[in-house]
Amino acid sequence: MGRKLVAGNWKMNGTNADLKEIEALGIAWAAPRVDIVICPPATLLSRMAFSLGGQPIRVGGQDCHAKESGAHTGDISAEMLKDAGARYVILGHSERRADHGESDAMVRAKAEAAHKAGLTAIICLGESLAQREAGETLDVVGGQLAASLPDGATAANTVVAYEPIWAIGTGKVPSLEQIAEVHGALRAGLKERFGEDAEGIRLLYGGSVKPDNAAEIFGVENVDGALVGGASLKSTDFSPIISALESSL
Repeated sequence: MGRKLVAGNWKMNGTNADLKEIEALGIAWAAPRVDIVICPPATLLSRMAFSLGGQPIRVGGQDCHAKESGAHTGDISAEMLKDAGARYVILGHSERRADHGESDAMVRAKAEAAHKAGLTAIICLGESLAQREAGETLDVVGGQLAASLPDGATAANTVVAYEPIWAIGTGKVPSLEQIAEVHGALRAGLKERFGEDAEGIRLLYGGSVKPDNAAEIFGVENVDGALVGGASLKSTDFSPIISALESSL
């Protein structure tokens, strides 16, 4: 297993004034023992990458198009993200799947584009509350895992994030046993498809991760970090989560 990872998804939040949060984060984490990624809106990506300079904190995009270029108004290619300073890109987030009708096949095509551009794809999976209550969680996330990951997925170019849809931004968090069950099933699915090399593919948990619950979540087997939403917007909220991940090493 490589270094653990904590990634912040700013979603549709942030203006130039909020770069001060990244400056504070860079000062606080000049030599982290885990990988730290911030995924701002596209309007801030290049400025954030520039402000971080040679610091170890990386930046990422929140989505990319499957094509390298072309007549796709409003879209951004993986190559453009890389050119702007991104090292990572979030793909298949439930908000993209729901709001933009993204299928597993579309997510897979985007992941292939990200890999081709040299980006690490953070591929999101997760079940709805109805699917959880119907006992379909493992079938749903297992199907998403199989259909969303390209054949060329490796520990170097792919991260998988389990984000139960019903826990995103709601304050609700699955039990530690539920998280362990899903992450264990994802690890088994990765090994079945990719062999022992899949042991190095990092599995993140996402969904209402906060400073007060991060430590216990990071203590769960097969949880290699977190994909954090609202708590990543402020350095004072995000730093304790990073500290909790370092403490789990």
